[in-house]
Amino acid sequence: MEPASELSDGEVRLRRWRIDDAAAVFRAVNDSLDHLAPFMPWAVDGYSEADAVDFVATSEREWRDGEAFSYAIVSADDEILGSIGLMTRIGGGGLEIGYWLGKPYTGRGLATGATALLVAEAFRIGANRVEIRHDEANERSGLVPARLGFTRVGSAPAELPGGTASTGTHVRWRLPAP
Repeated sequence: MEPASELSDGEVRLRRWRIDDAAAVFRAVNDSLDHLAPFMPWAVDGYSEADAVDFVATSEREWRDGEAFSYAIVSADDEILGSIGLMTRIGGGGLEIGYWLGKPYTGRGLATGATALLVAEAFRIGANRVEIRHDEANERSGLVPARLGFTRVGSAPAELPGGTASTGTHVRWRLPAP
């Protein structure tokens, strides 16, 4: 079963990424490079227009192929505030959630609200668990699963390089299906 293309709780709105979002993604990321680079390896050496085009094209392909379901976190007037997605890479009937927000939009509950929407959608489409991983130094990112009732289930070496402040260790959180 495929997730909905749009999700909202009346305060947070998610919509599937579109090819014509590339310019807005480029602006949103570049306006927050100093905020994103510490934990997002794709932001360490800058972020080009070609990177943004590749991101939205990859998002469309992964959605079509059932590998990942990525959403723009948007304002009421469709301004890009960040990104969040469901990824199938953990296997075994589970889905992983990853997210980032532009610097001006942190501390408002958007990441928590967006994650809550995706958790509900993951379970609606049949996931048996949802997991979140983040660098152990990214304490703010870890507040999201803690607020939503996830259980911290361990830590392990990161599989991919991290950003400029990454420790190389990921903390893993899990929430089983109700």
